[in-house]
Amino acid sequence: MMAMVLRRLLAATAALALLGAPLGCSDGPTAKVAQVTPGDLPSGAKWDGVYYSELYGFLHLKQDGTKMAGKWERTHKDKWGSLKGEVTGDVLKFEWSEYTKGLVGPNAKKTGKGYFKYKRPAGDNVDDQIIGEIGLGMDEVGNPWEAIKQRNLPPDLSSIGGTSAMDVGGGDWDTDNKEKGSKPEPPAGPR
Repeated sequence: MMAMVLRRLLAATAALALLGAPLGCSDGPTAKVAQVTPGDLPSGAKWDGVYYSELYGFLHLKQDGTKMAGKWERTHKDKWGSLKGEVTGDVLKFEWSEYTKGLVGPNAKKTGKGYFKYKRPAGDNVDDQIIGEIGLGMDEVGNPWEAIKQRNLPPDLSSIGGTSAMDVGGGDWDTDNKEKGSKPEPPAGPR
């Protein structure tokens, strides 16, 4: 009797192992990819420019051949980000990073992928726009991002973002004095 129970238990374990083997050997979840088809840019349109979104603020895009670089600063000035990608006609696919000002550690930076499709609404004297999404990690989709191209506003990528830990705040305590004048101001006395 005990041998029969052991055989059934062994058979059940083997069956579960065989069923679970294909599931356990997978490469993990697959990335969510945007289902967007590239087309031609509208007549006279250029990707270069500054685009405004109520959530993401001003996005500056600069194209060099099929390569694209961009930077943005959120409207509340608490975050800034950068993107690099490839343009195919009216579609831009990119990788992005966004930084939270004043925050250090693993939560200070988020990364992902995304896409934009360049569009021109019907009518005369209309503003071009980009419509797309950004996803976290390997996903290209997730959070919508729509922005309107600003007229007569050239992109200036150097006006946004940071370059070092000094951007977090705290001043220049460990570098040369940058105060104007021949000598530093004396500290204020007690009140």
